[in-house]
Amino acid sequence: MLQYIVRRILLFIPTLLVITLIAFGLTRLAPGDPAAVKAGVAAEGTLSARNVMTQETFELWRKQMRLDRPVLEQYILWLGDVATLNFGVSFIDNRPVLEKIAERLPITVMMNIAAVFIAYSIAVPLGVYSAMKPGSWFDRIVTLVLFALYSLPTFWIATLALTFLCNPEFAYLFPSHGIYSTRFDFLPFWRKVGDVAWHLILPMIVYTYGSLAFISRQMRSAMLETIRQDFIRTARAKGLSQRRVVFVHALRNSLIPIITLLAGILPGLVGGSVIVETIFSIPGMGELSYMALVSRDYPMIMAIFTLSAVLTLIGILLSDILYSVVDPRIAYGKRAS
Repeated sequence: MLQYIVRRILLFIPTLLVITLIAFGLTRLAPGDPAAVKAGVAAEGTLSARNVMTQETFELWRKQMRLDRPVLEQYILWLGDVATLNFGVSFIDNRPVLEKIAERLPITVMMNIAAVFIAYSIAVPLGVYSAMKPGSWFDRIVTLVLFALYSLPTFWIATLALTFLCNPEFAYLFPSHGIYSTRFDFLPFWRKVGDVAWHLILPMIVYTYGSLAFISRQMRSAMLETIRQDFIRTARAKGLSQRRVVFVHALRNSLIPIITLLAGILPGLVGGSVIVETIFSIPGMGELSYMALVSRDYPMIMAIFTLSAVLTLIGILLSDILYSVVDPRIAYGKRAS
């Protein structure tokens, strides 16, 4: 196992280099020029009347952004900066990229951890119970409801929630934007916790319902396949209780698909949800990513993409390790004969 982990970690380096090289090239191939946007220069190279700039200033900005150099040279210089954990400064406001990420990351991490906990806490028991009673009225109702939830687009649900649950004309049950009230600084600690929770309840529901439905269906399918195996019938024939058969033997062997889904959780901690954070005006990583894409903020885009790629590779490694934990039959090296 140790040799396998070391090999996978060493493989991360060339994999990450290839991923970042492709991403870096794609960002440069996209039409538009962030220096032109910042200078107010039109696509033809002329100066707009709104923001009159000299051509010398425009070229100076391109030089400061390293956009006047070949793409491969830009990538090499960027790699040198990243090696020292320097992702550069944002093209939008000239602030350090890591500083802006550090401001937004705690909110996104908190929301994602809460969403994962809520989704798995509800979806796994629901999937197990449905699998133990296939075809029952409970299973049919749950299947219908979850498939309906999974098919509803997030942006549509978020818009409806914002219109009907955050509007005094219908029902003002939750705030429509932000993560705390204007009087937040004057509230005692527990009131602050309640205020943040009040602001995040609706976004968390919108953020969680789709993954909850998907995880539940995956858990049900895995459990149905497992309980039909010979070793489950043998365990029941030995006189083991239903609870022990389900939660000791069947559940453990049904967790492979669920562990596979965990590989996508870590990059989600950085990426966030662009739709939810934008609609509810939550200052998280999703909103920051969207603003960076719109503004062609190359340093910010590459920083977020690199962090997501690293966390994706780590998530895949953790999933591979957990496979052997839940199913000892899985091995990653040559077993001794």
